[in-house]
Amino acid sequence: MTDIPTTQTLRIDGMTCASCTARVERMLGKEEGVTGVRANFMTGTVAIDGAAEPARLAEKLAGAGFTAAEDVTRLAIGGMTCASCVSRVERVLQKVPGVTAASVNLAGETATVRHLALTGMPEKLAEAVRSAGYEARIATETTREDLARHKGEEQAKLARAVLLAAALTLPVFVLEMGGHAVPAFHHWLHGLFGQFPLWVAQFLLTSAVLFGPGLRFYRAGVPALLHGAPDMNSLVVLGATAAWGYSTLATFAPGLLPEASRVVYFEAAAVIVTLILLGRWLEARAKGRTGAAIEKLVGLQPKTARRDRAGLIEEVPIDQIRPGDLLHLRPGERVAVDGAVETGHSWLDESMITGEPLPVEKAPGAALTAGTVNGSAAMTYRAERVGADTMLARIIRMVEEAQGAKLPIQAAVDRVTRVFVPVVMGIAALTFAVWLIWGPGLAQAMVAGVAVLIIACPCAMGLATPTSIMVGTGRGAEMGVLFRRGDALQALQGVEVVAFDKTGTLTEGRPALVAIHPAPGTADDAALALAAAAESGSEHPIAGAILRAAAERDLTLAPAEGATAIAGFGLSARVGGQTVLLGARRLMDREGIVLGDLPALADQAAAEGGTPLYLAADGAVLALFIVADRLKPTTKPAIDALHALGLRTAMVTGDAAPTARAIAARLGIDQVEAEVLPEGKVAAIEALRRNGATVAFVGDGINDAPALAAADVGLAIGTGTDVAVEAAEVVLMSGDLSAVVNAIHLSRRVLRNIRQNLFWAFAYNAALIPVAAGVLYPAFGIQFSPILGAAAMALSSIFVLTNALRLKALRPAVEAA
Repeated sequence: MTDIPTTQTLRIDGMTCASCTARVERMLGKEEGVTGVRANFMTGTVAIDGAAEPARLAEKLAGAGFTAAEDVTRLAIGGMTCASCVSRVERVLQKVPGVTAASVNLAGETATVRHLALTGMPEKLAEAVRSAGYEARIATETTREDLARHKGEEQAKLARAVLLAAALTLPVFVLEMGGHAVPAFHHWLHGLFGQFPLWVAQFLLTSAVLFGPGLRFYRAGVPALLHGAPDMNSLVVLGATAAWGYSTLATFAPGLLPEASRVVYFEAAAVIVTLILLGRWLEARAKGRTGAAIEKLVGLQPKTARRDRAGLIEEVPIDQIRPGDLLHLRPGERVAVDGAVETGHSWLDESMITGEPLPVEKAPGAALTAGTVNGSAAMTYRAERVGADTMLARIIRMVEEAQGAKLPIQAAVDRVTRVFVPVVMGIAALTFAVWLIWGPGLAQAMVAGVAVLIIACPCAMGLATPTSIMVGTGRGAEMGVLFRRGDALQALQGVEVVAFDKTGTLTEGRPALVAIHPAPGTADDAALALAAAAESGSEHPIAGAILRAAAERDLTLAPAEGATAIAGFGLSARVGGQTVLLGARRLMDREGIVLGDLPALADQAAAEGGTPLYLAADGAVLALFIVADRLKPTTKPAIDALHALGLRTAMVTGDAAPTARAIAARLGIDQVEAEVLPEGKVAAIEALRRNGATVAFVGDGINDAPALAAADVGLAIGTGTDVAVEAAEVVLMSGDLSAVVNAIHLSRRVLRNIRQNLFWAFAYNAALIPVAAGVLYPAFGIQFSPILGAAAMALSSIFVLTNALRLKALRPAVEAA
């Protein structure tokens, strides 16, 4: 176990005064192994001298009402080659005192570690991984380019190793296999050089392959063997060394072997190493492509921006930009940081962030998002969120966290891979013994044992899940679907009911005037101008709808006097010498105003989800206004698409039941939970779950946060509140509900892809290990060559990676409007 430092500083929450610090010091000072405690409520930290276990200290603090804060550290790890490496690195990290969870991703070559907020913890984690024989670096925002460069260098090294190994192996292969294929060539070579010189040449060339380009297998595999945790490198080392060692013995000390067994397998050892190096190189190239989505997102961030300081415009790196800075944006440029338009008017392409293809209009006061592209007009904007706080930076972090997550389906794979390599080594030893006792001879026993070692491929098992997650979540980001938690990717594909909040989710979230029905003798514009004048001083949402409609028609409003709100009824005002009333029917009835045929139209509108308002002046009705929160254009197609996927739909709303049922009928929603107060939405989710159904909830407001957290999967509309986004597992960057369908479609396709990969990885081993062991030999006289085993092993990993990369071409189930 990693040593616990003499002094460790822990960040804790809950200390608010000097008495709290005294309490913490007294409590921790009594713990075994603690020699000194110094708490500081100003910094929220406690320094502990001694060798106490951090987890035990955290439990003690929790019992007293304090919380030991946790951090997440991401490490970039080099040298992992298979699922066994993943298990080993995870075990090493989990043994570091203070670590609460560790997840290692083979495809992304990263580790995500959750741990107590102890000073120096990231460095300790990296050192623990290095002590296990792997490379480790702390991954930060500033190291992405370094990591990408490192991966590129690793690919180049592997390419050079493959070329050198192939150049050295080709003569060995031709000398040995050419003689078997063409007997005349065999006789000519032996007549010209003799057997011993030819074998010595093969020995020299094969040794150069094994201890030159192939030395990387020994550097990783031998320490793993010595630590009792063999991995894929160990299998390669054992197999290739066995073939090389046996052949070396047959060459230089043939008297130690039976005469019938004096044969060499140098070509097998050399070809095995070359083929596996080739497989590693192809893997590295494919793994590089799995992270393309992150690279594309990072590439959206400009490196510089044009800052205006007292009229002096200078181009500065974006890390020098601070909130409040005034920035200039030229046509065609990308927005550098999140901000708000100060001057200018333009249209911006936000498709790379939201997935919506149409440009968005931006005028003074409008929000700008880093990474989006300006249209044809220049603007200035004020920086608001910079660095790691920008929306683009948050998106990148969400995608990275989802890509580093482990799905529940991975648990079974981990259990198998943990024992896989030792089991394979046991099967190889048993195979060798059986062939030695009952087989034709020592040489055939050695070939069978080596074939078993080489054919086994935990690489494919280890790559099966993470590659699909990386590519799938990256493709989701390109479609405007962000998985904040990786396990939501699996949970979403099993959802049976999709429930929606109404306002702002199914609807646009802003009331609008949808119809005007004037009384005989009244013009539409005249009625609207009068109503807007009466509402001009009101901040009510319905007043906003009427005022916006008047502004769209460019109507001139007369001044209003004595505007008075009548609670529950409407309002009254004096406009142009007239006494104006605007409100519900009960206001008109109270004032004895005759409404004529308008109530029938009002009843019809109310049944369809609209809000009717009557306008009267000097005791006579002038018009009926219908205000409604319009349904989004994408809502009906999205509901239809969900039904096509075999899902049930529900609406959870605070609206009156008749209005809610009318809207649900228009949309084809299956179930309605109406008149639900904000605190009752969780109970509504539980009601939908009554028959064991798995429920997803889609919402956007602060009052949706409890329901988003209570649902099996919460999907937040990214244009909604930060509270809703934080409570959800999936974020839909646009307000377009087609993203809900695309998220479920993506989840199903990713899980299907993972199952395909796992089936291939497990079926491959289940089928070929027995063949390599020789089950076909008694009936058919077929013995599997280690060379074919190496080729099959490399191809299995390439198949898994290639299958996962197919997700990059996944089309949305519903195209954004």
